[in-house]
Amino acid sequence: MKIEKIEMRRLHLPLKQAFEASIGQQTMRDFLLISVHSEGETGYGESVAMPLPFYNEETTETVLYMMEALLIPMLLKNKIERPEDVARLFAPIRRHHMAKSALEGAVWDLYAKQQGISLAQALGGKRKEIDVGVSIGIEPTVEEVVSKVEGFVAEGYKKIKVKIKPGFDIALIDALRKRFGDDLPLMADANSAYTLDQIDLIKQLDDYNLIMIEQPLAHDDIVDHARLQSQLKTPICLDESIHTVEDARRAIELSSCRIINIKVGRVGGLTESKKIHDLCQENNIPVWCGGMFESGVGRAHNIAITSLSNFKIPGDTAASSRYWKQDIVLPEVEFLRSGVLAVPEGPGIGYEINWEVVKSLQVLEKSFRPENVTIG
Repeated sequence: MKIEKIEMRRLHLPLKQAFEASIGQQTMRDFLLISVHSEGETGYGESVAMPLPFYNEETTETVLYMMEALLIPMLLKNKIERPEDVARLFAPIRRHHMAKSALEGAVWDLYAKQQGISLAQALGGKRKEIDVGVSIGIEPTVEEVVSKVEGFVAEGYKKIKVKIKPGFDIALIDALRKRFGDDLPLMADANSAYTLDQIDLIKQLDDYNLIMIEQPLAHDDIVDHARLQSQLKTPICLDESIHTVEDARRAIELSSCRIINIKVGRVGGLTESKKIHDLCQENNIPVWCGGMFESGVGRAHNIAITSLSNFKIPGDTAASSRYWKQDIVLPEVEFLRSGVLAVPEGPGIGYEINWEVVKSLQVLEKSFRPENVTIG
């Protein structure tokens, strides 16, 4: 695979409405769209880093720097046979997983297109359809969340995830159970908003038959989560704590969780995502794919990885219309039927880029070739 050119575009894609979690509010996606060109084919990836380092340490600016200074030059100066080679090439660089993932994802798409197969097939996925859930942010009142859930239940989403934080937790979950009953597939996502000092409060959630409580404790913790999980009936799902397959192995050995959320950008790409999936499958730990407000490009990568067999819980890969007035792909990501997405069968990600929309959102464009880059 001789990579001839890499393009990087920075886009500002406004959300249809603000989304709030315990880590802050988001009104716009500020992200990088990556194009990797080779022998007449182009692969696409996107960065999921946020403008400010509240989810993890990366930002759009740090990703842009890492791309220009190191990752793009390394990729253009080295020979790549298969997408897995990208992860090995970038391995000496500590962290910066979201920056690595954007480039690696584009190479995976390119490889699949060159082979004439779908990205899902290239990853070993077998599913033709995937069930999807929806994530609902923190609203000013419990009643407003309940109202939103009513709408999404009517649309057929297979799992409802609500964001919680101290002071906006038990009353919310109680109201949802009273309104929808115990049959509603419901989970709570804390985004690291609690500590072990609040263990009695967290244990109250055991009364509500939740699928899981996601990342209740510190973003980098697996030890305290093990202590908490030992006292909960409800499964803990780890998200921010899992960056690598080694993190997953330690968490499993410590019994820190019973479920793991795989976000492709958080763990450094599709190669590492697949490794975590396989490890969890061997240890009977179900996984699901979390969302990072991806455009249709990142959304397509999420659909492809979710086609693997151990993604047993509906993920957050909603239809494009959930977040965007207009997505950057054609066709937009749409339901096959209520709460179900088809896994594209065409080459690569299975979607085309809507260049008219991209150009309208673009605030930066740069192009790189092997002859005009240096490392460092």
